[in-house]
Amino acid sequence: MITNERAEVAKLFRDVSHKLKYNMRKSFEDMGITMPQGMVIGMLSVHGEMKISELSKELGLSNSTVSGIIDRLEKQQVVERIRSQTDKRIVHVKLSPHFAKRHHDFHKKAEENFAKLLEKGTPEEIQKIIEGLDALKKVLDKSIQ
Repeated sequence: MITNERAEVAKLFRDVSHKLKYNMRKSFEDMGITMPQGMVIGMLSVHGEMKISELSKELGLSNSTVSGIIDRLEKQQVVERIRSQTDKRIVHVKLSPHFAKRHHDFHKKAEENFAKLLEKGTPEEIQKIIEGLDALKKVLDKSIQ
């Protein structure tokens, strides 16, 4: 049976997650990018060039959904498709050089937006958040080991 404290942690985590997603979505919209497009861009910025099938698997989306997202990002000159020289059925995707500056600007804006959110907290509240997140990280680290 789940204790009241554990249930409260789960509820708070869900609530915070929803609020962070809302703020991320707003940041993406300010850049003219949808949340799914932002997820693809994030995955490519971390992993570099990837096959559409790899992106689909990582994001938990179908190949056709990811392909549609890639179509729209390609029209915006955010990504480039590269066909394999050995097997023309295999398509890789990477962020375009044109997008590099926009990507940097996006991260800067996202950091600024997050900092503005935290400005509403007192120094004591911010310290409690740091301590709470550190404790949560340690608990999660134990579950991974």
